[in-house]
Amino acid sequence: MQTEKNAAAALSTEDFKVVGFTQEEANRIERPTISYWQDAWRRLKKNPIAMASLAVLAVLIVLAVIGPVIRGYDYVTMNVPEKNQGASAQYWWGTDALGRDLFSRVWVGARVSILVALVATVLKLVIGVLYGAAMAHFGGWVDDIMMRIIEVLNSLPHLLLTILVMMILGNNMFALLVALSMTAWCATARQVRGMIKQLKESEYVYAAEVLGASPMRIILKHYVPNMLGILILNASTAIPGFIFTEAGLSFLGIGLTAPDISLGVLISQGQATMDFYPSQLFFPCAVLCVIVMAFNLLGDGLRDALDPRLRQ
Repeated sequence: MQTEKNAAAALSTEDFKVVGFTQEEANRIERPTISYWQDAWRRLKKNPIAMASLAVLAVLIVLAVIGPVIRGYDYVTMNVPEKNQGASAQYWWGTDALGRDLFSRVWVGARVSILVALVATVLKLVIGVLYGAAMAHFGGWVDDIMMRIIEVLNSLPHLLLTILVMMILGNNMFALLVALSMTAWCATARQVRGMIKQLKESEYVYAAEVLGASPMRIILKHYVPNMLGILILNASTAIPGFIFTEAGLSFLGIGLTAPDISLGVLISQGQATMDFYPSQLFFPCAVLCVIVMAFNLLGDGLRDALDPRLRQ
């Protein structure tokens, strides 16, 4: 035993040879430090479906912006002699019942539908975050009263509220945004309330309160940054829902109506002529389906990428 101890004591680092590295490089352990957002982007890039959806959305948004001017046709002025034309080199997607270029009108409708969904999503997040943060931050009787308001709003039929709003305010963009956002923020407020209930016990929040920070500063400076991943995921799932809801309401004649243009309005007009001119229904339906599917697939990818339990 004494001999083994003496042999071990006689060994040193000079007795070993490092192959392929210098001694300094072998002793230095390097591992790149990446942030939460860098890791989320790395994982998102490894998801081919999510990246393909992101590329498709980028193309669709570009077409929604510049699509109406690609062909150079006026999508508003009627050209009755050219009505109900099929797809051709002159009119890529044909014309509608009044002779207007369908390609230009579809991309104008896509622009309006995406814009409505984006604005409604922003309203949903802003109202939901502020309302939910106020409930969780103040607590007590304030939390009880504000929660009862949410329960009352959730108990009312959403379609009935939408019809009443559109009847009172008219079939216009403002009324549609009010109808879409009236109760959509309630789920976000509940979710934010639950997350802030946990964040409220953190030491940095307690330190901010002791230093005299206002409730709004605590909400914006400490609560919101820690919920940003959840809010992005919430937005990615809310946008396709709003697009589909707007299209459904406009198709039923409750949302936007002609002469306004949206995908729902174009689908409603195409449905009237689908027996003889199915292309007038097919193209706006195809664009709507691709937009909603791309947002949903991207949302699935973001859900996996932003999950902190999967971070490596």
